[in-house]
Amino acid sequence: MSNPLSVVIIAKNEEKFIEDAIKSADFADEVLLLDSGSTDATCKIAKKLGVRVENQAWLGFGPQKNSAVDLATNDWVFVLDSDERIPPKLCSEIIDILKAPAFDGYFVGRLNNFFGKDIKTCGLYPDYSIRLFNRTKGRFNNAPVHESVQIEGKVAKLKNHMIHLAYNNVDEFINKQRYYSTLSNKKKNIVKAVANPCWTFFKLYFIKLGFLDGWHGYIIAKIYAKYTFWKYSK
Repeated sequence: MSNPLSVVIIAKNEEKFIEDAIKSADFADEVLLLDSGSTDATCKIAKKLGVRVENQAWLGFGPQKNSAVDLATNDWVFVLDSDERIPPKLCSEIIDILKAPAFDGYFVGRLNNFFGKDIKTCGLYPDYSIRLFNRTKGRFNNAPVHESVQIEGKVAKLKNHMIHLAYNNVDEFINKQRYYSTLSNKKKNIVKAVANPCWTFFKLYFIKLGFLDGWHGYIIAKIYAKYTFWKYSK
């Protein structure tokens, strides 16, 4: 008998994305949405699709996801963002894994889509993070941004990736990176603010082959370089 699975999603004002995220997770025994004060139709859409909706004021990325995981009915959870999708191949792999899990957590790759193009350069693929895990063996850390699951046990990687609809346009990308830079706990360092962005651009565009994605690769490398500048210059 397969271990039951809860897919948990945290969200606020995600009416553009939430329906497709939920539908991609409909193979799970439970889909739980933890909302942090949506004023749009996010919760209404989720409830219409039969999702269990709970509410929690925003605690920060790691703590908010831990709250969602704690509310889940099942010990095995998959943490999904509203702009992510679980494709059929990944769905089948998860179902097979849960019949007899050999590990306590599983890294899942992401195929990131920037401005309508799937990106496999710039170091953005496979973009692994632990998303499928036994909650009795793992929790998110409290990092202010780019939180991650810490597992007390054995981990492995799944073969198939999920889809991440990262950014619709360049302005959205810039605004999100500027926001992330304000959450970073890096101390102000003028030397790093000058030197590190140059290295970031060179690494992503040339070493990580961003130039193969043309304009998309150039913009991605350039904005991540700006993010590096912002987090060390604030």
